[in-house]
Amino acid sequence: MPPPADIVKVAIEWPGANAQLIEMDQKRPLTSIIREVCDGWSLSGSEQFALRYADGPQLYITEQSRSEIKNGTILRLAISPGRAARQLLERIQSHGIDARLEALKELAKLSADTTFAAEFINMEGIGTLARLVESGTHFGEMLAFTLTAFLELMDHGIVSWDLISLSFIKQIAGYVNQPMVDVSILQRSLAILESMVLNSHSLYHRVAQEITVGQLIGHLSNQEIQTYAIALINALFLKAPEDRRQEVYTNPLEQHLTEMASTLAQKHLRSIILNHVIRGNRPIKAEMAHQLYVLQVLTFNLLEERMMTKMDPNDQTQRDVIFELRRIAFDGENDPTGTEKRKTLYAKDYKMLGFTNHVNPAMDFTQTPPGMLALDNMLYLAKVHQDTYIRIVLENSSREDKHECPFGRCAIDLTRILCEILQVGELPNEGCNDYHPMFFTHDRAWEEFFCICIQLLNKTWKEMRATSEDFNKQVMQVVREQITRALAMKPSSLDQLKNKLRGLNYSEILRLRQSERMSQDDFQSPPIIELRERIQPEILELIKQQRLNRLCEGSCFRKVGNRRRQEKFWFCRLSLNHKVLHYGDLDESPQGEVPFEMLSDKIPVSDIKSVVTGKDCPHMKEKSALKQNKEVLELAFSVLYDPDETLNFVAPNKYEYCIWTDGLCALLGREMSSDLTRSDLDTLISMEMKLRLLDLENITIPEAPPPVPKEPSSYNFTYNYS
Repeated sequence: MPPPADIVKVAIEWPGANAQLIEMDQKRPLTSIIREVCDGWSLSGSEQFALRYADGPQLYITEQSRSEIKNGTILRLAISPGRAARQLLERIQSHGIDARLEALKELAKLSADTTFAAEFINMEGIGTLARLVESGTHFGEMLAFTLTAFLELMDHGIVSWDLISLSFIKQIAGYVNQPMVDVSILQRSLAILESMVLNSHSLYHRVAQEITVGQLIGHLSNQEIQTYAIALINALFLKAPEDRRQEVYTNPLEQHLTEMASTLAQKHLRSIILNHVIRGNRPIKAEMAHQLYVLQVLTFNLLEERMMTKMDPNDQTQRDVIFELRRIAFDGENDPTGTEKRKTLYAKDYKMLGFTNHVNPAMDFTQTPPGMLALDNMLYLAKVHQDTYIRIVLENSSREDKHECPFGRCAIDLTRILCEILQVGELPNEGCNDYHPMFFTHDRAWEEFFCICIQLLNKTWKEMRATSEDFNKQVMQVVREQITRALAMKPSSLDQLKNKLRGLNYSEILRLRQSERMSQDDFQSPPIIELRERIQPEILELIKQQRLNRLCEGSCFRKVGNRRRQEKFWFCRLSLNHKVLHYGDLDESPQGEVPFEMLSDKIPVSDIKSVVTGKDCPHMKEKSALKQNKEVLELAFSVLYDPDETLNFVAPNKYEYCIWTDGLCALLGREMSSDLTRSDLDTLISMEMKLRLLDLENITIPEAPPPVPKEPSSYNFTYNYS
């Protein structure tokens, strides 16, 4: 007979004594259980003791967290959080250097525990650590442990970052600015500054006055700290006032980060990231990929103001830009007359330029998005790639009216599409790593991207022999598809992008579309449907086995709610007999398979009740609905198991999400319904059907019927290839 659900069997350790094996009644008060354990070892003062996990982070067990204890867990009797906090606070202020170092080392470890942190903070522990840092007397390991403990304690959100003093900020910034500082101290200093910026508006201004772009760029060549440096740059960029962000291309390098960075700083920053990070000799880890993605998003978001700015038809300065477009295309170096009479004839030129409003083309730029950003792109093309601009305009002005590709209209609509594809103006998504290396290869990557795409549009227009009636419904749809398919291939440079787009001409897009529709459109005859239905169970079984095999290999997941800059991980894998899920914490992301012996926790598959996803997950119900959490919501899933426990996941990407949710459903005998399974099913069925149909085509049919009747063919239906 199984034990009651409220009883868990655990082992409790105490140094120098034999472990106690007890049946812990979860309905009994924790203080009563601790008293009984202390009595077993003849320890007095049970109120001075507490229970902690013996493995992993060794967190304290409280009435709120005790439900997470599983059968077979090893616990440890330890001094209570309050007593531990008091002792450590006394020891870190002692005169003995060795004693202080050991105390700070223990404090750095315990500070990750919320229960201990609350006790230590209530004893003014954070103020004590801050004074130790401000004194400037700590160096090396002692300082590294002090900063680690400080960061862990502040990360619990128990006290406000606004309480931090200016002298503390200056001291931390000083470590970042010093040329020769230990890597561990630099990492923690950068992480503390990042948290200050993200959590306090007032501290943003103070930090920005202490740190310059040049100082942070200098750290990007060090692979041990480059992720922390980019994270701080992103934080400052994200929290900068709107007017300061827009000064990003106009201020000199040595301006403080309240002005962000100049053209030179941006160029230097981009080249350092390209050479030392993207093209470095180490693979880019998930956290670095995320920071590069965030930097890419924030850089493109600088375009939002222009994208949402309407053109003022009465603004002569803005109108002069349109005059310049006309002049470059039709007048060469100078307008020979410059008279008002000549300007009345501009309407013909504006029609040839492809504007919708020939009389006043400024009206074409009053819709947002793309607003004035489209005009900026057109002017960049006309000035930097003048030959290309003139060729596109003159080439189309010489075509028949119905086949001309209206440059102005195309440029405006293309700018809008590019803003949508690159999500200009959107906040970065937490957990997203989708950066494009090619955007770090050029100082004006956005403008160059537009110039490549406008040439693509003109080429596709000719290949489609399109007319103005085809503009929105066909041509722009094809161009959008060409660009998104090319970006999905992650070209490493703008030249590679050109090559990818060259291969994705209109004929290739039609071929890809036809191939992708084949399973739906080309195989709808009754015999083919019957064959598909016969094949499907075999293919589903293959997919199921592949998913289960992947679960047996296991995957690494990021701790939910953990600071990105100090990532902590856990690993989960299915036992080879498919009966147990093993999981456990890891100090860093593994490079290969993690042995079962390293995974201390497990869940019998027979105890699993269901798998839920997205907003139905317990760990997502309290998440805010902000844009940056949308990606996390789409990657979240939870395993619900007896009695009322959950194991919560956030997959590293959509592929792993589909693999795990499908695999868990297959494990429970339920339908696999992810997009990946549907795609794999269609692809594999199409491949199998092609092979079988090919076999049929190769069957030799005799010229005359054989004299002796044979048994009926195993293929009892006719294929209609028409």
